Order: sequence, then structure tokens, then C-alpha cells
Amino acid sequence: MNAEQTLVALSDRSPQVAPEELIAGLVPPPQFADVSFDSYRTDPNEPSQEEARTKLRQFTQRSTSTGLLGRLFSKGKSGAKGVYLDGGYGVGKTHLLASAWHANDKPATFGTFVEYTNLVGALGFARARDDLSEMKLVCVDEFELDDPGDTVLMSRLMRELTDAGVKIIATSNTLPGSLGEGRFAAQDFLREIQALADQFEVYRIDGQDYRHRALSSPARPLPEGELTAAADELDGVVARDDFSQLLAHLSTVHPSRYGRMVDGIDAAVWENVTTIENESVALRFVALVDRLYDRNVHIINSGAPLDEIFTEESLAGGYRKKYMRCLSRLTALSS
Repeated sequence: MNAEQTLVALSDRSPQVAPEELIAGLVPPPQFADVSFDSYRTDPNEPSQEEARTKLRQFTQRSTSTGLLGRLFSKGKSGAKGVYLDGGYGVGKTHLLASAWHANDKPATFGTFVEYTNLVGALGFARARDDLSEMKLVCVDEFELDDPGDTVLMSRLMRELTDAGVKIIATSNTLPGSLGEGRFAAQDFLREIQALADQFEVYRIDGQDYRHRALSSPARPLPEGELTAAADELDGVVARDDFSQLLAHLSTVHPSRYGRMVDGIDAAVWENVTTIENESVALRFVALVDRLYDRNVHIINSGAPLDEIFTEESLAGGYRKKYMRCLSRLTALSS
């Protein structure tokens, strides 16, 4: 270990987060702390990117009113009350969403879909709704439905927030009318899914995955001896963990705390990476990688290549888009 390095282990961290801290923590992650509409680099061959940026500029400039007046003047209005950006991996949806948060009047929140469902779980529906109803804008990144409970909960929450006059912007890899497909009996929840879709005006963003424009796969794994030598060259706070121990530890920490768990980490070193066979474990790992990506944490590893971390069955199943996004982010973080 060099003099500029502090060595820690994520598997030793079990952070506690008070419920009242959850709302305050719903802000763009460090990687997007300084982005703007002007810093979003559009592809001239993909006009949908400029169209989406223009739409969000206009949407964030629209005045809003929360509280009693918002409820009085927004209820009964027809038409969409939010913007939904649909597009593939790495086309800049999160950049645009964070830009909208920065440009909009405050208070406003920014979080992933999972963070909002975790918020409701921690605060209870009524308090979460009431706190979010005070916002001028609610930004929801990576919108997706994983189970019937989420479908009903988020349909109700989005509807009650828009009734309160709150503007909502969501991003996803799936059109709102197709949320939940392949994951549960979505046809049994068409009413809730359609109610969600009716809240939004949908804009499609096309383009190449910017994270892969110069890369096609994650960096190769290193033999153990080379891993130690490479780890010793890293500066800052380095989290070194045995991969199996790290996965086991994730089951003891609520996903709403993963962000706090990785705060301050500059690099992660994973020993003996293996393919994840269990879906629950895989989904927790996806949540961890999302928080590492938020903080631009560099990753090196031994064992299996990072693009073999999910089984073929997982990549062909209902959570395929989650896993593919994760692989895209692992490629970026290990490069």
C-alpha cells in the first residue's frame, strides 16, 4: 500500500441512515453534480437527443405550485403531467435528468426508482407522499417495475404527486406501457400500469452507448499477484474485498444504505470474482454497482471477467435490462 492510499473493506461497513436523511439525500450523485443542459453533448446524427434536451428545458421553465393551490389547480386537468425519457443504455438520459434538476426551482428531489421505493418503505406511504408533495420537481431515474407491489405503490404515488401539482421527470429503458413485462403477471395490473403511463408525455432518445464508444468489454481480470501490485498503485480510499464475502454482506445492508456504504471510496478491488447464480444476490449486486457508478469508483478484479458475472439465464430473463445496464456500467468503471 502506498502512502497516498487508505485501505478499507466494504464488507466491514454497515451504515445507519435516519429516515429523515433519506429525503435530504435525494440529489444528483457526485458524477452529475455539475452537469447542465449546455454540457450535454448531442450526437448530430441523432436528432432525438436535441429534441429531448429542448423539451426538458421547456419543462423545467414551466411554473409549478404545490400545496393547496397546486391541488386545486392541477386536479381535473387533462393530458400528461410529466416527461418520460425512454432510451437505451448510455445515451445520456441521467445527464439530462440531472440537468433538469439543476435548472428547476427548488425544492426538488433526484433518485433512482429503487431509492423512491426504499423511501416509501422507510417513511411509510403517507409521510413519503406528503414530503414529496412539497417538491417543485421529482426526478426518477431508471424507472422500472420489478413486482406487483411496486406497480400499485408507484402508480398511486405518481398520481397523488401530480394531483398535488408536482412536476415529474422519469427515465427508463422501457416504454411506460410495457413496464413489468416478463417479470410478473403484468396483464393483471394493466390498470395500474396504464395509470402510470397516463401521467407522462413520452420522448424517445436514440444513440450509441457513450460508455462503450471506445470499449467493448470490461478490463480483463488480473492474476492475484498482479492484482495486489495494481491495487498498491491506487491512490485515495481503496475498498478491497473478497467477492463472495462482499455479496454475503450486501444481504445484511438495506439497499437504501448502499450509497452511504460506498461514500468516500475512490477505487474497489474485488478478489476471486465468480458468476452470480442467485437472482436475489444478483439484483443486490446491481444496486451496489449503480451506487459505485454514481461516484465513479474505479474497479479492478481477479477471478472471472466482469462481463461473465451474470448467468446466461439471467441475461435472457425478465431482469435482462437491469443486468445489461450493470454490465455497461462495469465496463466504464473498470476501463
